[in-house]
Amino acid sequence: MSPSTNPSKKSRTRVTGSNSSSSMEELPLSEVYQLLEPGPVVLLTTAQGGRSNVMTMSWHMMVEFEPPLVACVVSSGDYSFAVLESEHECVIAIPAVELAPVVVKVGNSSGRTVDKFKKFGLTPRPAELVAAPLIAECFANFECRVVDTSLADKYNLFVLEVVKAWKDPQQKQPKTIHHHGYGNFVVDGKTITLKSKMR
Repeated sequence: MSPSTNPSKKSRTRVTGSNSSSSMEELPLSEVYQLLEPGPVVLLTTAQGGRSNVMTMSWHMMVEFEPPLVACVVSSGDYSFAVLESEHECVIAIPAVELAPVVVKVGNSSGRTVDKFKKFGLTPRPAELVAAPLIAECFANFECRVVDTSLADKYNLFVLEVVKAWKDPQQKQPKTIHHHGYGNFVVDGKTITLKSKMR
């Protein structure tokens, strides 16, 4: 989810316009992702040879409405990368804030050495169209197939098509978590409605 060490704080340049309220302080480039990282934090499951795994992921974004296409970055150093590249399918599961401690623990361990479903008390459920499991504790699960790997080698980026989507009607108005770097998260807040041409 984030770099393992905090970058050193360099001296910051202040840019001041004619009005003192318009002054800006330079932001280190290493901190840009903390403001643009879209969230919500999700769990990504994969399966290979009858063995399932789950990882924490926050670098993802929608790229098409319908069929839903999602671009996501999975580090080539992650156990899930090779499985995703080989099997071309996965599940994106969206946890509510109550699962935040588990989400962090999942993100801080490797599927190479541990069964994260068992260790962290997550319940796998069979998906309908892919081998990767749904996660029962999550309020939404999206079965996905990889449709583009052209940027996987260069940027670790996969484009996924959501082929089946599920939600848990028992989880009313779930709040998601959004990563701001170095163990800091923001919880989904209140909703405001403004006029829009989108339907």
